[in-house]
Amino acid sequence: MTNTQKQIPANDPLNVSEQKAAIDRIILENKDRPGAVMLVLNEVQGTIGHVSPHMQAYIARKLNVPLGQVHGVVTFYSFFKTRPRGKHTIKFCLGTACYVAGVSQLIEKAKQTLHIDLGETTPDGMITLEECRCVGACSQAPVVVVNEDLLGKQRPNKFPQVIKKIQTQS
Repeated sequence: MTNTQKQIPANDPLNVSEQKAAIDRIILENKDRPGAVMLVLNEVQGTIGHVSPHMQAYIARKLNVPLGQVHGVVTFYSFFKTRPRGKHTIKFCLGTACYVAGVSQLIEKAKQTLHIDLGETTPDGMITLEECRCVGACSQAPVVVVNEDLLGKQRPNKFPQVIKKIQTQS
């Protein structure tokens, strides 16, 4: 084991043989194609669910491109996640109508209830809080998207019930 591998957390996909094999296969299949960085990152994200900083360094090394190029793609596109997401996601619409209707109060209530910030996942791996841009349901503001379900006209005093329902589904 190299010194670099020792620094990789045990739960990182590079230390899980099946996941590392999948990453290696994706790199091998795409390394000589135009736009290889984006192709590899997109497939790795779809297969693994995120692209950790260690995975970014590994991909850059295997594709023989600067780490900054890989990191630049990951940080530019909001689709890419650098940490594993929870089994369930709660996304808060930050469009103008939702913002005016008080989505920030919903965010604060969720953070208080779950004891995590936006972009974080509960310690049990069940719920991730995220923000998103306008979801096109302005008449229903403020809107949250739970997994793939749009919930409109949400109120901070009722939102803990939404969270409890998600937690009981798990």
